[in-house]
Amino acid sequence: MSKHEEKNQPVHFTRIQSQNFLPEHNLGKKKYETEYGNASFGMSVFNLGNAIMGSGILGLSYAMANTGIALFVILLVAVAIFSLYSVHLLLKTANEGGALIYEQLGYKAFGIPGKLAASCSITMQNIGAMSSYLYIVKYELPLVIQAFTGTNNGEWYNNGDYLVLLVTVVIILPLSLLRNLGYLGYTSGLSLLCMVFFLIVVIIKKFQIPCPLPAALDSINSSLPDPNSSAVGYSDDACRPKYFVFNSQTVYAVPILTFAFVCHPAILPMYEELKEKMQGVANVSFLAMFIMYLLAALFGYLTFNSNVGPELLHTYSRYYKFDVLLLIVRLAVLTAVTLTVPVVLFPIRTSVNHLLCPTKDFSWVRHTVITVVLLAGTNALVILVPTIRDIFGFIGASAAAMLIFILPSAFYIKLVKKESMKSMQKIGATAFLICGFIVMIGSMTLIIMDWIHNALPSPVTKADGH
Repeated sequence: MSKHEEKNQPVHFTRIQSQNFLPEHNLGKKKYETEYGNASFGMSVFNLGNAIMGSGILGLSYAMANTGIALFVILLVAVAIFSLYSVHLLLKTANEGGALIYEQLGYKAFGIPGKLAASCSITMQNIGAMSSYLYIVKYELPLVIQAFTGTNNGEWYNNGDYLVLLVTVVIILPLSLLRNLGYLGYTSGLSLLCMVFFLIVVIIKKFQIPCPLPAALDSINSSLPDPNSSAVGYSDDACRPKYFVFNSQTVYAVPILTFAFVCHPAILPMYEELKEKMQGVANVSFLAMFIMYLLAALFGYLTFNSNVGPELLHTYSRYYKFDVLLLIVRLAVLTAVTLTVPVVLFPIRTSVNHLLCPTKDFSWVRHTVITVVLLAGTNALVILVPTIRDIFGFIGASAAAMLIFILPSAFYIKLVKKESMKSMQKIGATAFLICGFIVMIGSMTLIIMDWIHNALPSPVTKADGH
């Protein structure tokens, strides 16, 4: 995951940020150079794949169920091409502007407001990624414990809210307090490998689960609120795939896709080492992620059709009381996301530290307080917000739209002086900027309207997503 998952993108960005934050900056730089300096083309593709891949892949089948196969493919192609175009703009801007950190580009283009816009967008995206990882812990860990204990009678250790707090205090907090994340590279690779394994299992299970689906095994979820409402707006023919679907959940499709493709803060530090190879690396990485995303969404959707949940891995628990392969996937994904949370938290803490005390020396007290406050806030979010779909939707429509559409095009228009505003490149970037604002404002408006609609009392109970 990276994504970073999940996403994801903070993994490589951390290397650059850490040089400003850690006293051992030479060590950080050495590790950074080792990762990118002599990387082969294939290894560079793998590194960028790590940055793109995150928890967003788990929500793609739900997006397909609420758009239909044809509309989903159209949207996936569009978002992938737009993301790649924004990488192109970012590389040209970095080449012209000379800045190799996202916030520096913002500062060069628009001064303090530009730096704040970039910093806030990256922080929001990282908090969204961190929340989505903790959601996975909240909903998958109880299933793993139930598989080993064989009981689910409302015990505290089968309650996801307690478990996510326990994992945070016992594992994530101590790792987050480290001043140097030496295991960073291993986590990065592990996340992507876990997601490849997950994809293989999704494809295998498509041919093992019958359609129409057997009755859900409610006993396994008896202590949990059902976090996997089925997609809505279908005829009775549940086994026939739909090609175009429009319903109240369709609005979440574009934000889920934008959330899944954000890797832009990681692009600039990689560009410093790869230079002219970078666009080719980006092309191959995006193509590989596009294929993975399409396969995961398609086979997940074809397995469950209208019953697919907002978090695909959890959906399987409704039809399998115990399955060894899924248990291994859950353990692998849980390990990856738990180890990735401190990695994602690292640049957020650095950002907050620079914002509050840019000139002060390192202080363990400040370091600890910022870490605890960030983790407490994220845990509160995960426990109180009912669905992972809302995190994907809100962050995808706000921070991800800023990082993919708005900031790269705005930086390009402002910093690349050699092209006039009437040139095709500048006209294209301007159109891209306008498109970004339409996507962001349109998606946010529709998502907020959906929240208001769900909050209103209704005679028919509305099932929530996860």
